[in-house]
Amino acid sequence: MKLLEGKNAIITGASRGIGRGIALTFAQHGANIAFTFSSSVEAANELEKELRDMGVKAMGYQSNAASFEQAQQLIENVLKEFDSIDILVNNAGITRDNLLMRMSEEDFDKVIEVNLKSIFNMTKAVQRTMLKQRRGSIINMSSVVGVQGNAGQSNYAASKAGIIGFSKSMALELGSRNIRTNVIAPGFIETEMTGKLDPKVVEGWRDAIPLKRGGTPQDVANACVYLGSDLSSYVTGQVIHVDGGMHT
Repeated sequence: MKLLEGKNAIITGASRGIGRGIALTFAQHGANIAFTFSSSVEAANELEKELRDMGVKAMGYQSNAASFEQAQQLIENVLKEFDSIDILVNNAGITRDNLLMRMSEEDFDKVIEVNLKSIFNMTKAVQRTMLKQRRGSIINMSSVVGVQGNAGQSNYAASKAGIIGFSKSMALELGSRNIRTNVIAPGFIETEMTGKLDPKVVEGWRDAIPLKRGGTPQDVANACVYLGSDLSSYVTGQVIHVDGGMHT
């Protein structure tokens, strides 16, 4: 059963990892996909082809979600190709980890700009379209770290906690127009980035998780399908933890 048949989705930061997993799973469920990437042109072209081969409309856009102007331009460009925007998944994000005593101002500002300001930029850019349509689902990617903090990640934790506050406010502001805003807080998700870590460290993480495994991009994507589909038509302002029980 295709839960997103005929819906148009925008996914930011989709050329790899969780974003790529969401794009592919959305396409399996019949959604047309507009996605953004920052620098991986080759990976983006590959994803675009893969999505089209699944029989949906797909377009990749090189765009910096941290730029207000580029976010506005992106929505304009997407609307020229796709007649509506039903789902926005704000997934673009970076880390610049360090203890506070070693963290530079630039490392703090950059993470806030890419992870948190991008949510403002993209929501502001898409809201006019969704208000006109009187429907839409906005899905913002936070993290278990945004809920419980993490030593050495104060900038990342602050950005991901900010996403939760912003999303809850949007749920209240936009709800009367049938626009839903929800948050997904992934835990330890195994991607190509975690593949470069020391296997002992990864094993330690897995042992600390009640379900005794790391999550997959597919686990996160499945939660996104639920929030993007009509199955969740009465769900807004919520934080769904996809973390194997790390946060209870």
